[in-house]
Amino acid sequence: MKRAAQPVRLETVDTKATAEVPNTIIVVDNPKDFALGVPNVKVISARNYLSDGSLQARRRLKVFNLCKSYRYQSVGYYVSLLAEARGHRPLPSVATIQDMKLQTLIRLTSEELDELIQKTLSTMPTNEVELHIYFGRSVYSMYERLALQLFNLFQAPFLRADFAKREGTWELQAIGPIAANEIPAHEIPHVIGFCREYFAGRRRVSAKEKPARYELAILWDAKEKTSPSDEKAIKRITRAAEAKDLNVEILGKDDYARIGEFDALLIRETTAVNHHTYRFARRAAAEGLVVIDDPHSILRCTNKVYLAELLARHQIPTPKTLVVHDDNIALIQKTLGLPCVLKQPDSSFSQGVVRVETKDRLVSVVEDYLEKSELVIAQEYIPTEFDWRVGVLDKKPLFVCKYFMARRHWQIVKNEDDGDKDFGRVECVAIEDAPHELIRVAVGAANLIGDGLYGVDVKQLADNKFVVIEINDNPNIDAGYEDSVGKDSLYARLIDVFIRRLEARTDRSARP
Repeated sequence: MKRAAQPVRLETVDTKATAEVPNTIIVVDNPKDFALGVPNVKVISARNYLSDGSLQARRRLKVFNLCKSYRYQSVGYYVSLLAEARGHRPLPSVATIQDMKLQTLIRLTSEELDELIQKTLSTMPTNEVELHIYFGRSVYSMYERLALQLFNLFQAPFLRADFAKREGTWELQAIGPIAANEIPAHEIPHVIGFCREYFAGRRRVSAKEKPARYELAILWDAKEKTSPSDEKAIKRITRAAEAKDLNVEILGKDDYARIGEFDALLIRETTAVNHHTYRFARRAAAEGLVVIDDPHSILRCTNKVYLAELLARHQIPTPKTLVVHDDNIALIQKTLGLPCVLKQPDSSFSQGVVRVETKDRLVSVVEDYLEKSELVIAQEYIPTEFDWRVGVLDKKPLFVCKYFMARRHWQIVKNEDDGDKDFGRVECVAIEDAPHELIRVAVGAANLIGDGLYGVDVKQLADNKFVVIEINDNPNIDAGYEDSVGKDSLYARLIDVFIRRLEARTDRSARP
């Protein structure tokens, strides 16, 4: 018979004992049993955390829940539950506690990490493996990569992952917490080191320095060839943020588990839905961070079929466009003529965008694209010397550029056979000097997506009419190009948007 969970009884405690608490705390059942000394991090009992009035009033408190059990309505469960109610940041969250109980989610995780699981456990002589994970680390180097990925998906300080080999294939069977007093004795020295490294990595200011007003994370990969911001631009964003009392840290794709440490996230990697950038945006939005690019913008902008339907519905001027499927291929040439342009729904940087000039080529490319997607885009070909790019932030123009076509090519980017890219030149124009109709059309189109950061590509026709080609989330902002007119004020505007939204969020959370 299943026993009912015992209710948690709260007792009044002396608030003076825990009044001086840093922004990061560890909560355990009994601090006397916690042998993992972590400098400058306060360790308190779960009952103190639940009942101490001074802690209830704290804001931006990071709570690391190391209770023995997260069972429903247990003390450990209530620590994470009430931490969320108080506006604190618990690890694990209640959502993670529930996720660890869902066999369906565990099975999906096993499938998602299947290649890594098989590679990591391929030499194991047994049919069962128990992996201990401490803040994404393992005491055995062979498990480090797998440990980090599991921690990214199930963010709890200490985890136990159970694997079993069935018919020659390893599968994740269960995942759950490890209490601090359950850590094997031979692993304790390693765990102490992991804990100290983990918390040291979060102490970006010394005790003598004044903490930053807010913490901003920038997701950026210096090795990405098509990154939307170069290193100089990232430095200028950082400088603008620090001038407004924001602390900045650059994150990589393996830092997914750290999102909850920050107040805001700026994504400066090329985004896609089936990609870590989208997962970062989703997680950050769920954690209550201010996010640019937000996940809704990524979903909407990265699919050209969605954009075509949206712009048509709101009567935004565009080139003649046809959403193509198996039953209307014959209409392409009749509707658009030749040459025309064919686009995969998730194409970017001119990849997956083809100009076709003959009927045979048209049919060949369309059939190839339809094997990958049920719907593709066909659009009339409008040759121009350059495309306008209007950067839009918070529903207002941020910059205006002319992107000229690549040398001896019909697009602004020419993808070479060896993988290199040839870009056309960029000419930045002051917003007040740009055509008024261009700004009106571009901002109106971007505002259909949201209030984030967008790059609207527009063609200017011979009669000075403007048609929207597409709306991009995550537009390029490179030093010496998009910022060549606005200079430092462009980056200051970007940071100001973050600050306004952070302050608005703080005001809302402070209301009774």
